[in-house]
Amino acid sequence: MKLLAYTILLVSMSLPVIADEADKSTEIKSAESWLNQLSQSLNTLNFSTSFVVVKNNHAEPYHWFHGMDEKGNQLEILSLLNGPRRDVLRKGNVVSYIEPELPPYSIIANHLKGPIPNILRGDISLLSKAYNFNLVGKSRILGRSAQLIRIVSKENNRYGYWLWLDQKTGLLLKLAIVTKKGQLLEQIQFTHLEITESASLTLTQLQTTELPKTLEIPKGYQQQSLSWQVNWLPEGFERINANRHKINATQQKVEFMLFSDGLVDVSVYINPSAEQRAVDFVMDGATVALNQAINGFEISVVGKIPSKTAKRIADSVALLPRPKP
Repeated sequence: MKLLAYTILLVSMSLPVIADEADKSTEIKSAESWLNQLSQSLNTLNFSTSFVVVKNNHAEPYHWFHGMDEKGNQLEILSLLNGPRRDVLRKGNVVSYIEPELPPYSIIANHLKGPIPNILRGDISLLSKAYNFNLVGKSRILGRSAQLIRIVSKENNRYGYWLWLDQKTGLLLKLAIVTKKGQLLEQIQFTHLEITESASLTLTQLQTTELPKTLEIPKGYQQQSLSWQVNWLPEGFERINANRHKINATQQKVEFMLFSDGLVDVSVYINPSAEQRAVDFVMDGATVALNQAINGFEISVVGKIPSKTAKRIADSVALLPRPKP
């Protein structure tokens, strides 16, 4: 698998090729138009595809089925092919997770959680506050002519996303996460793509499969009042979840906040700690996990952001003022 990862990284360095005569006649579209076509294709086309997530010289292979049933509902299966079984199943607005650590469960959602950012199948204009969309050149990816689109942060506190889209369908063929200087941190390389008129047999069988019971999330659980607040975030980030829970591995009680700018999610954990230690962080591809313990509390920040951004977020965490009696 290391050899596969190395080979893919070499492919990623290949220079753009000159478009063929058929591509020259293609109508010139803006970067936003390409991204809108990507969103439409991800939501409406029937396809079977394989891709690998490459980071730290390691490749994680996935298989992804997407299709539409007769009523126009979306069907999906996303499977991690190495290691313990991890499957995500979707029928309409019910998404089920099969993981080795937990009993199978379902939630109500209109998308599944995976390596590919969900905003790419949603309203891409929501990113325009924090990112610019740049139309670049053409390349050949997976034997197909591809258009390169760059999603570039307007500030230095985020990474950039480079997307190679199939010229005929707009589907994603490759995605790279890069620094402001263009250093590659992580990428998704598609290795197989098949587009069909109707949903695959695998998805047809999913229609008759009984999914795990849907979890009932108590009202207000994801918008709890916490003791702490984050006083600084990059432009465009909003809080989408706040709760108290226990970490499964340690049963440690934590206050948790989840922020998103639409493309990137950032998690912040706060819990009591008797330790006093300087900041430390671990990088996993583009994802940083930063921890620091100061004044009896440990603060952790996790997300696909630069370590300097994570440190500034952690330093901004403070106790909420107590209400006056």
